[in-house]
Amino acid sequence: MSTRWSGVTDWLIAVGVAATLLVTGLSGPRPATDLDLLGYALLVAGGLALVARRRAPVAVLAVTGLCALGHQAAGFDVPAVAYLVAVYTAVRAGHRAITVGASVVMLAVLPLAALVSGLQDTGEAFAQARGALELAWLIAAGAAGEALRQAERRAEEAERTREETARRRADEERLHIARELHDSLTHQISIIKVQAEVAVHVARRRGEQVPDALLAIQEAGREAARELRATLQALRDDDTTPPRGLDDVQELVERARAIGLDTTLSIEGRRPDVPAAVSRTVYRIVQESLTNIARHAAAATASVRIDCRPDAVAIRVDDDGKATPDTVPVPGVGLTGMRERVTALGGRLRAGPRGEGGFTVQAELPVERTP
Repeated sequence: MSTRWSGVTDWLIAVGVAATLLVTGLSGPRPATDLDLLGYALLVAGGLALVARRRAPVAVLAVTGLCALGHQAAGFDVPAVAYLVAVYTAVRAGHRAITVGASVVMLAVLPLAALVSGLQDTGEAFAQARGALELAWLIAAGAAGEALRQAERRAEEAERTREETARRRADEERLHIARELHDSLTHQISIIKVQAEVAVHVARRRGEQVPDALLAIQEAGREAARELRATLQALRDDDTTPPRGLDDVQELVERARAIGLDTTLSIEGRRPDVPAAVSRTVYRIVQESLTNIARHAAAATASVRIDCRPDAVAIRVDDDGKATPDTVPVPGVGLTGMRERVTALGGRLRAGPRGEGGFTVQAELPVERTP
């Protein structure tokens, strides 16, 4: 619909300009020559050429310029209205250099065309005034085209920026949700799976019949953990608006105790001084560490120590599991996620077996202070 109305508008402008030029040529003074028919044809052709000004602005600029020179040489002293419209359109389309060059040629050749036709101006002052007026009209047409072109560019850029911002925010929100799903669901599913496995193991040791529902929970937990890790392995997001933080670490420790892992917690220093992003990363490190201990370490005890120093926050999570100094840690989704979070905040992470047995995770996160 917009393209059709643009075509109709171009036709109306072209016909209106052609009619104006023709009426002006018929009513204006001109020398008696045999070129009247050619002059009328050039007046009409120059106006009608504007129909194609959007599709071929440079070609229309050339055609209207030649028509203006032609009817001037034929003795029709009519303002080059069609050429001014073509100048406006060409500049708006971005053809500034070509338009300036063509206009310079026009200003130089128009007086010669008038001289050929016998339309010499009487008086040098009048000729200078007419030249200045023609130059002013050309500058005004070009300036109008450039102003509208810049306005359209700014509008397009603003629209593109709004779309990119909305798309980026949507992507960030999706990644944020995925990150939270990985951190939260993996932790919860791991607890369910461990509890089911413990219940199955205890029932079998006692020689009792293991309920089918318990076996189904055990298998579902394993499958859910595998699928969740496979689906969310590549998704990472370090959003700085955490729903959980340092104050929620106690809840993680209580959950670990609830599944039979004897866990202790020690927090030193001033918690209010810890930035939100650092607080969230502390929570995630402790959560992932306790999850890994429950899933892989076969540990009986674990300890969580957090030291809120003036310039950094130090975290250490130890367990007494089956890892030995010769054990080579296999980097999984949990360790990779912890390392990415710590690195994003400019910190350091070390994870590996302890000399006395078991596994340790140590991280140090810098804290920027406002001077």
